[in-house]
Amino acid sequence: MTGSYGSKRSIASHPLLSPPVRVAVIGAGGRMGSTVCAAVAQATDLDLAAAVDPAAAGQTITPGGLEITADLSDLAGAAIDVAVDFTVPGAAVDNAIRCSEYGIHAVIGTTGVGEAEQALLRKAFPETGSLGCVVAPNFAIGAVLMMRFAEIAAPWFETAEIIELHHDGKVDAPSGTAMLTAERMAAASGDWAPDPTRVHTVPEARGGSGPSGIRIHSVRLRGLVAHQEVLLGTTGQSLTIRHDSYDRQSFMPGVLLAIRNVAARPGLTVGLEPLLGI
Repeated sequence: MTGSYGSKRSIASHPLLSPPVRVAVIGAGGRMGSTVCAAVAQATDLDLAAAVDPAAAGQTITPGGLEITADLSDLAGAAIDVAVDFTVPGAAVDNAIRCSEYGIHAVIGTTGVGEAEQALLRKAFPETGSLGCVVAPNFAIGAVLMMRFAEIAAPWFETAEIIELHHDGKVDAPSGTAMLTAERMAAASGDWAPDPTRVHTVPEARGGSGPSGIRIHSVRLRGLVAHQEVLLGTTGQSLTIRHDSYDRQSFMPGVLLAIRNVAARPGLTVGLEPLLGI
């Protein structure tokens, strides 16, 4: 392990850059935003240069004493290289578009950025341009691998269901990770058995019907962070693929990976897979 956010594959490590990449965190006063601020501040090749959050304006970030500002326009002319956004889907997309106008690369960690929003981002960050935008529904490396394993397993099973479990402060359901998992499984195999349920004693007891009819169940409980199970079944056997994030620190290697690589990827990049080479 190398540093607080290292790994066996050195996902979070990077040769020392000179000068450091200047980073702004949008949504800096939130739980994820404050964790990102701490991770960026600890990285020797990154510089926490600005923090934006209208709800926390005037507060200071420790260590360093950086004051949180309320207005995104403060980033204009501040020589920011990359802006990281952990707010809400609508605001995150608007913020990224404004960052593109300021000449700033964007990293979006907010879930719920759908195809319509991605189309707007592709327009703001064209592949022929010089700016990049990375959108990832989940920055945990283990979650990315979970999705890949589920995609590989999909052709070998006829039935599958997804259970995603999150803290009680998450406002969207199902999670972006669950939806992306189902989409990739559906793309890997179009041959899924139909749902046999004909009687619903409790409405919606079977969860939501996702791509190819794959059922998705959302759980919201206090004490949880982010968890997901993919259940696959065929005659005589089943396979369960599960990932658990017990702490928001689990997302930081992926966030730092995106910050360090977004400038080298003009246009829109969805997911961490291209950055991980999987």
